[in-house]
Amino acid sequence: MPSDARILVTGHRGMVGSALVRRLQARGYTQILTRSRAELDLLDQAAVYRYLVEHRPDYVFIAAAKVGGILANDTERADFLFQNLQIELNLIHGAHRAGVQRLLFLGSSCIYPRDCPQPIREDYLLSGPLEPTNEPYAIAKIAGVKLAESYSRQHGRQYISVMPTNLYGPGDNYDLQTSHVLPALIRKAHEAKQRGDASITVWGSGTPRREFLHVDDLAEACVLLMETGYDGPLLNVGCGQDLSIRELAQTVAAVVGFQGELVFDASKPDGTPRKLLDVSRIAQLGWRARTGLAQGIASAYQDYLGRSAP
Repeated sequence: MPSDARILVTGHRGMVGSALVRRLQARGYTQILTRSRAELDLLDQAAVYRYLVEHRPDYVFIAAAKVGGILANDTERADFLFQNLQIELNLIHGAHRAGVQRLLFLGSSCIYPRDCPQPIREDYLLSGPLEPTNEPYAIAKIAGVKLAESYSRQHGRQYISVMPTNLYGPGDNYDLQTSHVLPALIRKAHEAKQRGDASITVWGSGTPRREFLHVDDLAEACVLLMETGYDGPLLNVGCGQDLSIRELAQTVAAVVGFQGELVFDASKPDGTPRKLLDVSRIAQLGWRARTGLAQGIASAYQDYLGRSAP
């Protein structure tokens, strides 16, 4: 990418979008286009089309999405399906109308079937039933992947998709009603430590296994793919290692300094039993994750402390 290329990053105030902006700035790009929700409503098709035609970005990163954890996904099913479909349709078709040749769409590892063989390869997509608790979000993300593929195939665009594993890091969401497991654990452990609680309750049995990737590692991978002109099929992006939710909770507690008991509430949903991505395809392109989990959680905890301070 030329250093003066016009690069649109949607969702720039979110965890992934802000990491992309940081990475692009660190790489010396000078024309990074961003718009807040108040400035550009991505659900407004006409407004999105006008913006893209007027500004004609050379590259587009789609990091904007309605996201959340198990509770939010399962209780706001219509919102997750409609809003994510609408954002993808507006941006991908709008980019095509505006003549944008290069676009990167960020999916989610939840697009894969619930009971996938492990580790999960990219070609397992659409090979079985989805996890019921986040099926609407997954269907929307699958549609985005297929939109990118279809515009590339029919119109000769270079629209690619990446499938990140569970992400965490600066800019994460720590709202206990809508957050994912890792930031929720950071907040619970910190607040319990502050109150001097004897225990904290963790949703589920603690046995599901998850893989976690620091968001700055994802941003590095995405920018690398655009810089090197990658124009192939969808790519998993992860660290290639997983751990149980119990082990994750123990690691978070150790980093935060909470020394009480971890109580697992098995009446709450576990979600998919295991999600470990096969990252051999992107590894062949020369990329690998660099941030260790304890190191990454420590940086996320410092971010949480900075944002929660009065």
